[in-house]
Amino acid sequence: MDIKGYFDKRNFFFLACCVVAIFMFYVPLKELTKFSLHSMFYSHIWLIPLVSAFFMFTERKAIFSDLKYSYRGGILLLIIGTILYLLGRKLHVQLNQNDYSSLMTFAGIIFLNGSFLLCYGAQAFRAAIFPLFFLIFMVPIPVFLMDRIIHGLLIGSAAGTDLLFKITGTPYIREGFTFHLPGISIEVAKVCSGIRSSLALFITMVIAGHLFLQTGWKKVVLILAVFPITMFKNSIRIVTISLLATYVDERFLTHSWLHHSGGIVFFIPALILLGVILWWLRKNEDQGKR
Repeated sequence: MDIKGYFDKRNFFFLACCVVAIFMFYVPLKELTKFSLHSMFYSHIWLIPLVSAFFMFTERKAIFSDLKYSYRGGILLLIIGTILYLLGRKLHVQLNQNDYSSLMTFAGIIFLNGSFLLCYGAQAFRAAIFPLFFLIFMVPIPVFLMDRIIHGLLIGSAAGTDLLFKITGTPYIREGFTFHLPGISIEVAKVCSGIRSSLALFITMVIAGHLFLQTGWKKVVLILAVFPITMFKNSIRIVTISLLATYVDERFLTHSWLHHSGGIVFFIPALILLGVILWWLRKNEDQGKR
C-alpha cells in the first residue's frame, strides 16, 4: 500500500472513532449547547473547537509528518473516556447541570484525544498537543472550583478597591466586601468578580503565548498575569462607578450602562496591559536568542 493509501486508512479509522464519539456524546453535547447559551460564563464554548481546528490546520505539516499507530496509549485514553462517560450517565440525576456537562464534556475530549493518539501516534500527538489540549476550555468549570476562583477574585478586587479609596482620599467604612460611602453602600458581589473577563483574558493569553513565546516559564508568567490585572481592573471599575454615584449622580450605580454593560470599557485597557507584558517577554526572548 502506498503512503497516500496508508494515510487515508488512518483518516478513515479516526473518522470512525469520531462517529462513535458523536453517538456517545450527542445528547450531552446538545445539553451543553443549551447550557452555554443560558450561562453567563460559557458563551465562548463553541468558539473553542474552531480555534483548535485552526491550529490543527496551520500546524498540519509538523503534526502529520511521521505517523504510527499507538495502541497502548490510545486505547488507554479511549477506556478512560468511556469510563468517565458511563460514570456521567450513572450520576446524571445526582449532578447539577454544570457539573454533569463538565464531566461528560471532559470524557468526550479524553475519548477524542485517545482516538487521535491511537490513529496517528505519539509523535503526532506531541506535535498536536496545543490544539488537542486547548479543547479543555470547552469543559465548564465544576461548581466547587468556580466558587473558589470567584471568591479569590472577590478578595483581590475588594483589596484593590480598599487601596484605591485610600489613594483617592474617599471617606468610607469597610465591612468585608461591603463599602459604606457618603450616601451609598456598595457590595463587591459575585457579578463584580470579573470571572467572565478573566476567562476571556486567560484564553486569549494562552493563544498569544502559543503564538508568540517559545519559553515555557514566560508563557506561564503571561497567563498568571491575567489574575492580578483582572483584579486591578475590577477595582478601578468599582471605584469609578462608586465615585460617580457618590459625587455626580446615584443613577450611575443603579441604572447606568457603565455599571451593567460597561465592562468592555475596562476590559480593553487590561488587554492592552497584557499586550505590553507579552511584548516585553518576547523582546527579552529575542534578545536571549541573539
